[in-house]
Amino acid sequence: MSVQLRFRDLTLGYERHPAVHHLDGVVEEGALLAVCGPNGAGKSTLMKAISGALRPLHGSIDRAGLDPRDIAYLPQSAEIDRSFPIHVYDMVAMGLWRRAGLFGGIGRADRARIGEAIAAVGLEGFENRPIGTLSGGQMQRTLFARLLLQDARLILLDEPFTALDAKTMSDLLDLVRRWHGEKRTVLAVLHDFDLVRAHFPQTLLLARSAVAWGPTAEALAPENLLKARRMGEAWDETAQPCEAAA
Repeated sequence: MSVQLRFRDLTLGYERHPAVHHLDGVVEEGALLAVCGPNGAGKSTLMKAISGALRPLHGSIDRAGLDPRDIAYLPQSAEIDRSFPIHVYDMVAMGLWRRAGLFGGIGRADRARIGEAIAAVGLEGFENRPIGTLSGGQMQRTLFARLLLQDARLILLDEPFTALDAKTMSDLLDLVRRWHGEKRTVLAVLHDFDLVRAHFPQTLLLARSAVAWGPTAEALAPENLLKARRMGEAWDETAQPCEAAA
């Protein structure tokens, strides 16, 4: 199987404060990978860097020639402006920007696709609801419908199931499995280890550096979880990124 992502001595940070240090490894095309670790481990930072929103301080990310438009990124719910005056239908329709452009017209076929995406996440009848009136679960369904329309080869999900009811989580996990079945590459930042063990065959356990990376049962072994917790507690937030080895 071909490689979708390759990290070479990747170091990430903000204003030179450390976040991820010297990450090396590959993500195969079609992988279903959970990214786990303690708070402040660099998980969201890694997702932003993969999406292209954050430039490395050192090292590189090779996306195997993937066009940025073929990357779909769902940030944490706290980063979504729920006060923006837009309805569910238009929020979902934004997933078509890759093909039509931000100001492109929406034809009959596009309207059919939007309707199908809304139906796929169980939001029929919510098309004219302002997003500010939605529950957390309804908002997440809206965002997943937008992802469906993006039709991306690489999908990045940052804590996509936080504070969701069991039915919504189950429905959205079905979509993740659908993407995996379509050989798309899916990376998801997750905190629920039971959920990871049940649904994600591969895991990167991160604590600013990679603690373990491989089959989930091995990566989430008790000794690795303990090591990740200790590494997370040991980091100095004011430290500068360490220099690359010669």
